[in-house]
Parts: sequence; C-alpha cells; structure tokens
Amino acid sequence: MIYELRTYTTPIGKAPELARLSADIGRGIRKDDYGKLEGYWLTEIGPLNQVVHLWSYADLNARLELRAALGRHEDWRTRYLPVASPLILRQDVRLMHAVKPPIAPEGGGHVYEYRFYRAKVGKARAFAESLRDALTTPDKYRRNVGIWLTEAGSPNEVSHLWAYQSLNHRAEIRLAGRSDPDWRTFLATVPEMIEEMQSIILLPWAHSPMQ
Repeated sequence: MIYELRTYTTPIGKAPELARLSADIGRGIRKDDYGKLEGYWLTEIGPLNQVVHLWSYADLNARLELRAALGRHEDWRTRYLPVASPLILRQDVRLMHAVKPPIAPEGGGHVYEYRFYRAKVGKARAFAESLRDALTTPDKYRRNVGIWLTEAGSPNEVSHLWAYQSLNHRAEIRLAGRSDPDWRTFLATVPEMIEEMQSIILLPWAHSPMQ
C-alpha cells in the first residue's frame, strides 16, 4: 500500500472554497475509483490557507494508472479542474509507506495534529519503528491515527497523525505524557535521531472520511 499526502496552498481566504468544490464536485466524480480518500482537512494552526488530503493506492503502479485515468475523465477535465485550478497557488506531494497503517478514530468532531519530523540521514526507519513500538497501551494507541515514512517529496522524513477531542484535550494529553515513564524513556532517544520537527493543526471538511 502506498499513501499520498497532497497539500494545496490557496490564495488568502480561499481554502474553504477549494474544499467546498472538492466536496460538491470533485468527490462525486472521483468517489474512491481513482485512489481511496483517507482524509481531507483545512489547516487551522501552522501554515494557513492550505488544504491537506490523504489518499491510498495499492502500489505506485496503481497510482500512476488511476491518476492517468482520472486525467482523462471528461467531468474531471471540464467540470472540476476549470473551477478548482485557479484556487491553487502551490501543490506539494509526499509519497509514503505506512509503518503503522491509519485507523480512523471513531465518531466525529476531532481536531487533528499532523507532525513532520526530519530524521538524521539513515535514521528515519529506526525512529518510525521506535515511535510505533512506544505506543504500547490502548490509550496511547487510540490517539495516534498512523505513522508513515516518506519515500518521495521529502527524504528522511517521518510523519504521524493524531486525533484529539479538542485543543484542550491535546494539551491535557501532552501534559500527562510528561509524567509517563515509558514515554519519557522514548523521548530521551529522539535527539539522537531527529533534526527538525514541524506540526500543523487540521480540521476535517465535511466529505473527509476522518471526522
């Protein structure tokens, strides 16, 4: 399984309009016939005026074939692209393999945090597996949605997605983690493997499978 994370930067204030077009027009055309939509969000904290969407494909060849087929779809070319393209200033694409495949949280109303860690050369897989193994208790595992290794688009990168009930819930969980001895042991190893950390807060749009 290959995952594709696409980040589109829009003109100021236009991200909701692009998301609406994706929900109202694009989703009806694509369904899950041209890659499976795993999640669709707008950035709330971090880089603004962005939409972030996660797709999955059986493999790289399937991705190439399905995207080529989508490009030939009459409605995609004539109904969606002409109205959506003017709202996109920049497209960033990451191709990723899952170290822990995504599991959508139950219910809705979640706030998501996507964290991107640039690992030291040769350390990305070791860190990703160490993070996965550190999430041992059911409570910890429930909050983590998935962990990925980036194969193309941003080398030496590990990314991981988290779901919280609210920003206050996130703050409570992170505070509690400081007193967890197992988590503290894991955190002590991070500087040996990681060069840089970035984080964005995401809110799901109406057609996102993850809510």
